[in-house]
Amino acid sequence: MFLKLLLLLVVLLPSVVFAQGNIVQGTVLDANNEAVAGASVVVKGTNKSTMADADGKFSIEATSGDVLQISFVGLTTQEITVTDEANYNVTLASDTEQLDEVVVVGYGQRKRSNVTGAIVSVSSKELKSRPVNNALEAIQGKAAGVDITSSQRPGTLGAITIRGTRSLSASNTPLYVVDGIPLISGGIENINPLDIESIDILKDASSTAIYGSRGANGVVMVTTKKGKAGKFTISLNYSTTIEKIHDLAPMMNASDYITFRRWARYYQDPTVYPRGDQPNYDNDYAIFLGSQDPSAWANIERGWEGGTWDGSKVVSRDWTDYVTQTGITNQYSLNVGGGTEKARAFGSFGYLDNKGTVVGQQFKRYTGKVTVDINPTDWFSFGATLNASYSLINFGQSTAGRSGLVNTNGLYESAKAVYSYAVPYDENGERILFPGGDDAVRSVIDETKYSKDDRVNSRIFGSFYGQVNFGGIWSALDGLKYRVNFGPDLSFNRNGMYLDGESVIRSGSSYASVYRDQVMSYTLEHLLFYNKQLGKSNLDFVFGQTETKYRAESNSLAANNIPYSDQLWDALNSANVTLASWGASLTENQLLSYLGKASYTYDDKYSLTVAGRYDGASQLAEGNKWSFFPSAQAHWVMSSEDFLSEATWLNQLKLRVGAGVVGNSAISNYATKGGLTSIFYPDGSALTAGTAPATLANQDLTWEKTTQYNLGVDFSVLNSRINGALDVYTSKTTDLLMLQQINPVNGYPDTWANVGATKSNGIELSLNTVNIDTGKFMWTSTFNGQLQKNEITELANGVEENLTNNWFVGQSLGVIYGYESAGIWKPEDAEEMALFNANGHTFEAGQTRPADLNGDYKIDANNDRKVIGSTMPKYVVGLTNSFKLGNFDLDIFLYGRLGYKYSTGGEWQGGRFNQRQINYYTETNTNSDWQRPEFTAGTADPYFESLGYKDGSFIKIRNISLGYTFPKTVTDRLKISGLRIYVQAQNVGTIYSKVDWVDLDVNAQYFNRAFVTGINFDL
Repeated sequence: MFLKLLLLLVVLLPSVVFAQGNIVQGTVLDANNEAVAGASVVVKGTNKSTMADADGKFSIEATSGDVLQISFVGLTTQEITVTDEANYNVTLASDTEQLDEVVVVGYGQRKRSNVTGAIVSVSSKELKSRPVNNALEAIQGKAAGVDITSSQRPGTLGAITIRGTRSLSASNTPLYVVDGIPLISGGIENINPLDIESIDILKDASSTAIYGSRGANGVVMVTTKKGKAGKFTISLNYSTTIEKIHDLAPMMNASDYITFRRWARYYQDPTVYPRGDQPNYDNDYAIFLGSQDPSAWANIERGWEGGTWDGSKVVSRDWTDYVTQTGITNQYSLNVGGGTEKARAFGSFGYLDNKGTVVGQQFKRYTGKVTVDINPTDWFSFGATLNASYSLINFGQSTAGRSGLVNTNGLYESAKAVYSYAVPYDENGERILFPGGDDAVRSVIDETKYSKDDRVNSRIFGSFYGQVNFGGIWSALDGLKYRVNFGPDLSFNRNGMYLDGESVIRSGSSYASVYRDQVMSYTLEHLLFYNKQLGKSNLDFVFGQTETKYRAESNSLAANNIPYSDQLWDALNSANVTLASWGASLTENQLLSYLGKASYTYDDKYSLTVAGRYDGASQLAEGNKWSFFPSAQAHWVMSSEDFLSEATWLNQLKLRVGAGVVGNSAISNYATKGGLTSIFYPDGSALTAGTAPATLANQDLTWEKTTQYNLGVDFSVLNSRINGALDVYTSKTTDLLMLQQINPVNGYPDTWANVGATKSNGIELSLNTVNIDTGKFMWTSTFNGQLQKNEITELANGVEENLTNNWFVGQSLGVIYGYESAGIWKPEDAEEMALFNANGHTFEAGQTRPADLNGDYKIDANNDRKVIGSTMPKYVVGLTNSFKLGNFDLDIFLYGRLGYKYSTGGEWQGGRFNQRQINYYTETNTNSDWQRPEFTAGTADPYFESLGYKDGSFIKIRNISLGYTFPKTVTDRLKISGLRIYVQAQNVGTIYSKVDWVDLDVNAQYFNRAFVTGINFDL
């Protein structure tokens, strides 16, 4: 024991003992020679610190050789080494680091102070702040104007929109540009988030127009990490995430469900079945299909053991226990980088193993990245980046291949549908296929043996460049550069599915399918850059030609009645099965573009940028393939003007204005060619194969275009304690690409056409504040918020509404259209009900009461349906509060979507499946939230969905993170450059929501709550 204590003392002694020092004094001033009251003074590597007083003066104990670190919000941090002097004067300059931060824009980089467009950035620090499976998760709530939904199934992604939805039929997905190369074959889900240096999101058309047709929905610019000249660095990041399912809508226990089903049978036919609160043994035997599943009936009989009903004696079972597990995610990332001025390299390897909280769901991903940059001379450089990934997804129970009656989205939902009074095994220990006796409810026991959906993806993409600096050859050409970029992208997918006849989503026969595709694309760019500094003026030009090609091949097979289950999808041939379907396809398209951009900046105060791109898309018709997309943007740094020189509280004030036109050619290949479909027509007594036109070819089909205007202000005040950006925008999209119905007398049912228009506008605010900074303790906040509205202004053929797609002129996209609820019919409404029933209705007390909008005592689809609301949120907000005390840091991240309608689907209450706990109508509970149950295989109450339209607004705590960064005294002893450990809680809970049984973030009645531990190690 003595030796252990001695060893502990030796280890701890260097951390707690320091030499007795002298009192060092000094004064802290700013660039204007004003005292900096409250400046923090720290003896670096120790816990000794103090603050400057109102006159900027400080005193602190230090010894010769110690380093004093002096800092203040909005000013640069200074370090001075203590010598024999007793007094020091320190001047802190204005901190221009944020203004000098480099931002990636279309075909170039600019200092943030010179950015003219609406651009929001997410740094590697923010990406590293919480472990995520893909970069989109890290952006969520961090960028104003960017709305990203969540997905909790392993290996799947949420959706992303930038400044809302514009197109009705074409894609609204943004363009991803990785290391200068636009991606054609996919997004950034294959990139290890820890390989990313920064993400810059171009939001307004004046910024994205340089990408022409591909920038219509915004551009996500991803810059990955590269090697840097100097010491080689090694970083290791590891995290483990433990997840558990939390169900917000628990199901009824056995006793409650038995009562519920009795009421459902009573309201189906009161002449046959007694009230739910007046049961009898014989009726229960019929209601609960006692002859079909004796084991389940034996459990119900427990309640009748005393001769009168006692539901507490029935054993209740939560079937989700059989399909859930503790989710565990392990994530490793190792990267190495470094080099010289002549050659730099970076390499990384990442591994992600995400076992889901539902059995059978798992996602594994291996990623690798290599970057090399070589400058053999001062006039030539070249380099390459190669990203590779290999992923395997066990998707779990799929919805494809379904033939059973249970209509659920996955295994967990299937388990919730099984009766809580049913049992999984009979008295012989055999699996009961239909627990409860109803052939619509199948067992979920061992479902992973009967259902497989495996998906494999391999992807390799990269960028290769060569650059000639003509100024290095001839000084007269200084500033002139030529660069060639080449970005190949290869992707290979295989999706295999097998469903046994005993699977919960099949009805007796097995099914298997396999789908394979290979996608090959590339981008080739020739770019000419010229930059010239003339006194206070700076000229910057870019000219280029780009081409992209895309080719995708795919084939598929599917069959029923697979003879051997262990063959899965690997023996789909004529010798084994009769194929149910098969197919093969080849798709190709090309895009050729010419671009130019010119920027002029004077005195870092005034800037003007104009750009244009001329795109030609192969999928459009001859004569309409080409279009021009111009843009212009300007800024004025007002804080640099003399008339604001006295405003010492103002650090930066910049006004930005921009306008641009972008296009969208996101229409299926060959759509302008029309199409033929196979038919069989009678020829005497036989049927003869033939073809018929499917869609009328439209040779006038051209670009969908969006014109957008943006006005923005960047600001920083009070020594940068408050800084941010405010943007206001409006846009209009015309010539929407839509499938238009035409008169069948033409011989065609429809054609693709440029018809319809939408408009949108919004306000975006990014705000960063330093609330408290005492030197030892700091509290900062980051807020991102957006208000967005969109509206359909025109539809095809001049119509005002399209009920098939719920499109209405004057309304938002994505609306809910249906019957408005007027509550539930009560017994006291008998006289009112009679007026409706006289017109053919059969309303009874306890049923849903729809609103009679035109007051004719008749509910009909033409006159009594209305737009209930939009499913697109008006407001999307994110708030991060960060606290730092010494080496400890605490971050709390809140996220919310507000101002929209959500359809819960109502409560069907057909009594045929298990039911979540609700307050439903009965003869003894007439003041209920939901209508009465009615047993049916179909829909007994046609208006039940109207009770499910709710306010979808929510605010939730997405993440709480607590970390500790080891001090330099420790890392120096360990001979490393940095070490941080952290713990986190994810999906902590919802602060505000009016729908307490749904997690509106993931659109499910359950969510995964996670706890994370991790370490960041830098050598």
